[in-house]
Amino acid sequence: MKKIFLLLLIVTFTTGITDNAFAQTHKDSIPKLYINKKGGITDHAGTKLGYIDKDNIVRNSQGAKLYFIDKDGNVIGADGKKLGMAKKNGVYYNVNGETMLNTKDLDKERCEVLDPQGHNIGIIHKNYKQHACAIHCYWLEQAKLKKAKADSLKK
Repeated sequence: MKKIFLLLLIVTFTTGITDNAFAQTHKDSIPKLYINKKGGITDHAGTKLGYIDKDNIVRNSQGAKLYFIDKDGNVIGADGKKLGMAKKNGVYYNVNGETMLNTKDLDKERCEVLDPQGHNIGIIHKNYKQHACAIHCYWLEQAKLKKAKADSLKK
């Protein structure tokens, strides 16, 4: 499952996600994600999805490693492959260098994560600005996989 996800994530990043795809995602009501000041990652309903550990590694709620960001801002998947780049200012680039998501300060502690059209897709604590967009891309892919699986079961 991890290998399939990482392959899909890499394909998505290398081919780029169009503005239209983001608009559809927003319209499909992908749950907004939140990162609190302790690094806990939850959805709008408060369901724990994962966390950022003390070593700055993002893990799912079962503790499995999803990715980490190296000192140069490269987002490295659990399999060691580069997935994109996360700048300290909260801008996330795919492996082709295209801007995928960015952040905007709300107040002294919080930022919102914005898609290319400016739609808010989550709120994060400023301590995790660099992780904000990378983690949203991860869960966006998870939602797509879940939807595809549900669609295939309907057939």
